[in-house]
Amino acid sequence: MNSQLFIYNTLKRKKELFEPLNPGRVGLYVCGPTVYGDPHLGHARPAVTFDILFRYLKYLGYKVRYVRNITDVGHLVNDADEGEDKIAKKAKLEQMEPMEVVQFYLNRYHKAMEALNVLPPSIEPHASGHIIEQIQLIKEIMAKGFAYENQGSVYFDVEKYNGQYNYGILSGRNIEDMLNTTRELEGQEEKRKAIDFALWKRASPEHIMRWPSPWSIGFPGWHLECTAMSKKYLGESFDIHGGGMDLVFPHHECEIAQSVASTGREAVRYWMHNNMVTINGQKMGKSLGNFINLTEFFNGTHSLLTQAYAPMTIRFFMLQAHYRSTVDFSNEALQASEKGLSRLLDAYKSIERITPSKEENTLKNDSITSAGELIVKSFEAINDDLNTPIVISYLFEAAKIINSALTEQCSLITEEIRDLKRFFDLFLFELLGIKDDPKDGEASYKSFAKAIDILLEIRLQAKQNKDWATSDKIRNELTALGFEIKDTKEGFEWKLNR
Repeated sequence: MNSQLFIYNTLKRKKELFEPLNPGRVGLYVCGPTVYGDPHLGHARPAVTFDILFRYLKYLGYKVRYVRNITDVGHLVNDADEGEDKIAKKAKLEQMEPMEVVQFYLNRYHKAMEALNVLPPSIEPHASGHIIEQIQLIKEIMAKGFAYENQGSVYFDVEKYNGQYNYGILSGRNIEDMLNTTRELEGQEEKRKAIDFALWKRASPEHIMRWPSPWSIGFPGWHLECTAMSKKYLGESFDIHGGGMDLVFPHHECEIAQSVASTGREAVRYWMHNNMVTINGQKMGKSLGNFINLTEFFNGTHSLLTQAYAPMTIRFFMLQAHYRSTVDFSNEALQASEKGLSRLLDAYKSIERITPSKEENTLKNDSITSAGELIVKSFEAINDDLNTPIVISYLFEAAKIINSALTEQCSLITEEIRDLKRFFDLFLFELLGIKDDPKDGEASYKSFAKAIDILLEIRLQAKQNKDWATSDKIRNELTALGFEIKDTKEGFEWKLNR
């Protein structure tokens, strides 16, 4: 493991060389979904981002414990300390048990992640399954004097904590500004200060998700679960904590405060955050009518979509932007990604058709970079804070080499052809996690492809017999259906333009 991986640490606001706490092992925690609705692009972005990190760390030889939580209690509407639990609210609307809601949408989330070829985490703990650990964490924070109980609810004393430590270290926010600008909200009279946040909430009579505690029958605050579960599965100190940029404040800031208040030191060495997703330049939201869930993308059933987009098109599109950049979805951008990915997959399939040169002096075109050089450059790019857009640009360069070799603009020896295949296998498929869906061994696709081959064999025979009417009819009918047919010296090639 001699690779020098640099990652941008939000805490330090700069790229830093990644050095694990324990040689050969990595502890990775990523905030997962609150499962009360269908998975959408906001769920897909962090899942794909940290899937790349997970894949690359494993490739480097690290033993990675990847923990991605499931929030199934405590996340109140508007991310506040008052109001209904998001899952309980959904349960009432759907006339279901809360855990029935959780399981229904968790199943759909898992199905979407599998479609996007996101590897499952090592551990996927639920907040509701760790109430004991969360209560214990509250006791530890209270014992250190950084939390107080009022009418059965427990709150973190932000001002007192900031007197000894730094509340705002991650987000860069100033507590004095927050004290002066934070409004006193209705229903939060239990707090000493409006900036204090809930560790435990006493449940109102209508609140259907509740557990006994030393303070009241209630439920844990949203920020508490990740601190408690990361500590349980990764220890008091671990390597990387990831999530969306929208979680920097207040969620991750509160996590740091809880860890430091309970143990006296920060738990996380590297904080990583992916940027946001927009639709046609606007923030995604139901009120704007541009909220599109992943199933609607895959099926093309939303009114804003002109077609369905395969899961690999969505994944590839996301990876064409750096994870710290905003991704703006539009039909035009997705269609361009669809064509680009198709070009790469077609180039990969064409590698086996390249005839090796017997000459040592190959790559007659001096402007063409060798596959070996592209592999080296791609490692440099992925080591530079997972720069997937640069890796993809090198894959397109490799596709040009393949097409040049097929048209005899350059010649390649066997070793160079082998390097091209290795480049695609490693970077496009293994590390970027792209899969060629039609090549997944489905009997239906194989039968479909065989039928097209038979038709084109009949057309080829018709051409040889100078039966131009039959030949043209087959070609025109297939072209009308979206097939692209190319006559070659060996016979023919075809592909379906999706």
